[in-house]
Amino acid sequence: MTLNLALKVNDKDNVATIFAEVKIDTKVEVRDKKGNREIITVTADIPYGHKVAIGDINIGEQIYKYGEEIGVATDKIRKGDYVHVHNLDSMRGRGDL
Repeated sequence: MTLNLALKVNDKDNVATIFAEVKIDTKVEVRDKKGNREIITVTADIPYGHKVAIGDINIGEQIYKYGEEIGVATDKIRKGDYVHVHNLDSMRGRGDL
């Protein structure tokens, strides 16, 4: 059985990037640069190149990708959830901060 891959690029990251479109209840192998691997089950369909939560994220908590803050959680996000505009408020390029 081949597992789908997701990459965690930076130690600060709480999301990983999916490298194949995956469907709900699919198992994904999350890898980091140190060679650590963890199998998680996604809780929603996630398109190629999008983000999956690799741990629980509370409302108002910062979301990190590539070691950079990309926004804050607007809803409770569980490990395996799809992270996108429906549960993330982007802080990049807004001009109001």
